[in-house]
Amino acid sequence: MSRPINLDASLTVIASELRSGGWPLPDYLTALEQRFNEREPDVLAFLPENGRFHRLQQQAQELLQKYPNPAERPALFGIPLGVKDIFQVDGFTTRAGSQLPPDILQGSEAPSVTALRQAGALILGKAVTTEFAYFGPGPTRNPHSPAHTPGGSSSGSAAAVGAGIAPLTFGTQTIGSVNRPAAFCGTVGYKPTYNRIDKSGVLPLSVSLDHVGCFTNDVAGMELVAGLLCQHWQLVVTEKKAVLGIPEGLYLQKASEEGRKHFRQLCRRLHEAGFVVKSVEAMPDFDKIYTRHNLIVAAEAARFHEAWFAEHAEKYHPKTAELIQRGQKVTDSQLKKAIRGRAALREYLMQIMDKHRLDLWLSPPALGAAPAGLDSTGDPVMNLPWTHSGLPTLTLPAGKNKAGLPLGLQLTGRRFGDEAMLSFASQIEPVVDVDKFA
Repeated sequence: MSRPINLDASLTVIASELRSGGWPLPDYLTALEQRFNEREPDVLAFLPENGRFHRLQQQAQELLQKYPNPAERPALFGIPLGVKDIFQVDGFTTRAGSQLPPDILQGSEAPSVTALRQAGALILGKAVTTEFAYFGPGPTRNPHSPAHTPGGSSSGSAAAVGAGIAPLTFGTQTIGSVNRPAAFCGTVGYKPTYNRIDKSGVLPLSVSLDHVGCFTNDVAGMELVAGLLCQHWQLVVTEKKAVLGIPEGLYLQKASEEGRKHFRQLCRRLHEAGFVVKSVEAMPDFDKIYTRHNLIVAAEAARFHEAWFAEHAEKYHPKTAELIQRGQKVTDSQLKKAIRGRAALREYLMQIMDKHRLDLWLSPPALGAAPAGLDSTGDPVMNLPWTHSGLPTLTLPAGKNKAGLPLGLQLTGRRFGDEAMLSFASQIEPVVDVDKFA
């Protein structure tokens, strides 16, 4: 006998129910379609598609015929997957939030997408992205307040999970495009160690800085997906409580008063829950890190878009055009020097972690809550050093402000320590996600 369907359940629960048949896949998709039709017109997380759920029901039948035996069904059997529209997906046109001719943007399916398809996922659709994953915003609205930004560039991906219309989505991060929108939309957002998830088949913004990431509604679901996507994944179950570091100094001062106050409250809560929380001076040269990172983004974007921009400059959003024009002025020697700085920052952060025996860094995932308006996706400065260094990061939902907008907490782990970071995150999650674990 089938059980009542809970669209807000953890991805692990949904996956288990769909594999076992406790929630018949056609019934689950029918329930999701109703939710989608209620929420999507306000959120605008996805590119429009005629007959979306008719297609999904047909693909569900094919999946059921392929795997009639529940015991043989793959890990993500029937899970609807939203995919940021800079990923190549067979059967879908890639537009990248751009006005450029679509035919020049197409390519072979991203291996990350193929991996989750092979694990049983069904493509719910293409999620809205800012233009070429930079700052030119799309139509997506924050699911908690349509007058506020969902963040970017993975706008639709974060908003879809935040609105409960997708249990799993793909995003990317070059500065803060997973961790910031995850905080704004109240979801879990994971950016792996640099290159831990294959990023081929994804239109690049900056090849030295781009990371493929994901959104789910809790840590357990993210662990499930990370194990399917990350190279050489080995599950870690940590018994000891994490030793947590606060990177004091110029970087932390960038957060808003609201953001810093909330962050300090979370740190106190973790200390009271038995975690060791250490204040550590870090990144006194943060302004140089910031400048270096943005130089790399501009230079590599200019190089990738060189031919397209020469022919279609007038079709680019002004923010993207300004980035490319700025990047055209960067010399190859300047770019090489800046890229070397990435390894230096990573080594520096790891040395501090070793010296103070830190398991994770703690930091705000954004300046504060999502700003009002849709012209900007918010400032990614709080994510920048962790992306620059290529260390793994995770945003956890961590309550709301007085206006009811989500706030989060950003965790940063050791290089290739993604498994340990997620294991520690499962300890931290119930302490900081007060709305869900109250």
